[in-house]
Amino acid sequence: MKKRIALVTGGFTGESVISLKSAAVVDSILDRSKYEVFKILIYPGDWYHQTASGEKIPLDLNDFSITLAGEKIKFDGVFNILHGSPGEDGKLAGYFDMIGLPYTTCGALTSAITMNKGYTKAIVQDIPDLFVARSVQLFENTAENEALILKELRLPLFIKPNNGGSSIGMSKVKVPQELGEALEKAFAEDSQVLVEEFISGREFSIGAFRSKEEITVLPATEIVSSKEFFDFEAKYQPGITEEITPGRMSEEEVSRVKRIIEQVYQKLNCKGAVRVDYFLEYETGKFYFVEINTVPGQTETSLISQQVRAIGMEVRDFYNLLIEEMW
Repeated sequence: MKKRIALVTGGFTGESVISLKSAAVVDSILDRSKYEVFKILIYPGDWYHQTASGEKIPLDLNDFSITLAGEKIKFDGVFNILHGSPGEDGKLAGYFDMIGLPYTTCGALTSAITMNKGYTKAIVQDIPDLFVARSVQLFENTAENEALILKELRLPLFIKPNNGGSSIGMSKVKVPQELGEALEKAFAEDSQVLVEEFISGREFSIGAFRSKEEITVLPATEIVSSKEFFDFEAKYQPGITEEITPGRMSEEEVSRVKRIIEQVYQKLNCKGAVRVDYFLEYETGKFYFVEINTVPGQTETSLISQQVRAIGMEVRDFYNLLIEEMW
């Protein structure tokens, strides 16, 4: 008998658009010989399954079930592809834990912590050979912030929402006069903002996942952008960014990065597939941790999909591994 899988998408933030794109690709690839798939859309106050005819079937939130043609359908597990809140920040994970429903992504505590870039850096910064950029974490947009930043950090700077994703609300600041506008932009997206010193280096993103208690680190993708940094437009508009998989690294760098990523995955107690963004500093080759994504994009051209194909694995088989790891 086929397992019933809820493919969860939508969301409460601007990332919902990307989530829907990821879900469409996952839906087209999931193995229908093994799974019966139901796409579940989650928006504020509106959780539902949409039938092929367009009918909206509301969820029973007591057990995350739906009723179709008089039959109550309960799910065996959740394939979570909801970027941002509530799918990536631990809220959904906590709910699923309470009702005993397994899911493909990190647990509630890990999801909540890793959604906060500042807290995540504080946890991983003592991993051998892992470095983090000097930073200041801000909790409100006050007049004193600019003076504090200029006292503690050196320009240029990255200013970003501490709990955001897809580079929404992010700015690169080269001169003090740009600080005010960048802070306003970031605080418009989040109540916490992270200000980091700019690291001059080659940019990479790398996926990892656990299957049968073994952590697999995928080949890294090197990001070569024609823009100042890998912002929302560079991530999602074709032609702006060159993505090289596997990225250009020496054997020593590949080995060192693999060791660091395995430790990041273990230390943060990750589950399922995650993606870590990092820099290799130009002059020193040092590994600088940027952030971790616990619900990475799964579009046709997403970095994870590229990396899976680079090891000779079909994306469908990769999804099978993530689903089977739930039980």
